[in-house]
Amino acid sequence: QVQLVESGGGLVQAGGSLRLSCAASGLTFSTKTMGWFRQAPGEEREFVALTTWNSGNSYYADSVKGRFTISRDNAKDTVYLQMNSLKPEDTAVYICAAGRLATRAIDTYDHWGQGTQVTVSS
Repeated sequence: QVQLVESGGGLVQAGGSLRLSCAASGLTFSTKTMGWFRQAPGEEREFVALTTWNSGNSYYADSVKGRFTISRDNAKDTVYLQMNSLKPEDTAVYICAAGRLATRAIDTYDHWGQGTQVTVSS
């Protein structure tokens, strides 16, 4: 059974930082594209960042480029999202996902975590 478990969310002031983690089990982690998505109340789920299976390539949404960094440790089956210079508009549930392709398209991701809440106060 595949499980993706996020952690590291919380409440932070604008300008602050958080590091999210997503621990995977039940899948061959090292062969998967890993992505982070987010969903704010009343909004659709949106792409944040992805890293390919070998960390050879990473892609970011324009809204987080230069502030967020995605990384992975294949030895630990874990993907991370370092978030710096946080803004109130970054407030959302952050969800990690495992996929087959290095794309932003939600329907290419086969497995999803439950998410971790990130709240940025102004």
